[in-house]
Amino acid sequence: MSTSDTAEAAGGGTEDRTGGSDSAVGETAGAADAGSVTPPVAKVLVRGLHKFFGELHVLKGIDLRVEPGSVTVLVGPSGSGKSTLLRCINELESIDAGRVWVDGELIGMREVERSDGSIQLHALTDRERARQRSKIGMVFQRFNLFPHMTALGNVMEAPVQVRGLSKDGARHRGVELLERVGLGERLDHYPSQLSGGQQQRVAIARALAMDPELMLFDEPTSALDPELVGEVLQVMKDLAADGMTMVVVTHEMGFAREVGDQLVFMDGGTICESGDPVEILDHPTEARTREFLSSVL
Repeated sequence: MSTSDTAEAAGGGTEDRTGGSDSAVGETAGAADAGSVTPPVAKVLVRGLHKFFGELHVLKGIDLRVEPGSVTVLVGPSGSGKSTLLRCINELESIDAGRVWVDGELIGMREVERSDGSIQLHALTDRERARQRSKIGMVFQRFNLFPHMTALGNVMEAPVQVRGLSKDGARHRGVELLERVGLGERLDHYPSQLSGGQQQRVAIARALAMDPELMLFDEPTSALDPELVGEVLQVMKDLAADGMTMVVVTHEMGFAREVGDQLVFMDGGTICESGDPVEILDHPTEARTREFLSSVL
């Protein structure tokens, strides 16, 4: 199994659409702002983010700030750009314009000062981008577990293959994480022997095995039977209680109300409304937000 396959399955992802050269980025994505482009530190900061798929304008100037240790919940109709935003934060999709920072570090690019004092942005190398991705865990709708590996084997794989951790060290950490998500008695079970909820909890443990500083969840319960949703949400609630910074795409409004620090409603590639989850859920100010919430609450 290749290292790239392992890293992608672990949640960091390896799909590269930004170009791995060290060349300067084009004007749309890389023209330098006046002075330094480094903003005040937040866990995640998105400024003026645009994304196109061909002629389809998917993200239209997104601005978003995520504070350390907070939970930001992205909601909205299908096709509103929520998942694409997550994939841009994690560099699984290239950025056509705008900037993304994680912990104050520009994602996918670096600043190079020119002789005249101006700042030019250059694309990071594959190795540099892999280092950035290793700090970000991602959990998808589909579990994408390796079917020929046990639960423990799935959790151990990336730390051994990508980070060079010893098998004994990875095993110890894997057991610890599977116990944390309530699967201590399922270490030697294969994915086919686990329920959907259990498989998703293995996927969460696998992402955590890389010790991420940020977790992204892309509708982690949407593929589950209704009776299995709660067990996955409980693991996510526990992570939030432990101080993990999380950005979550979900239709679980109860989770947003109970756990979220910030609710962001997206529609048509824009952020229509954002703020305190309880306030927005109970008293939305935008007509489009009210229309959407009336259909899901």
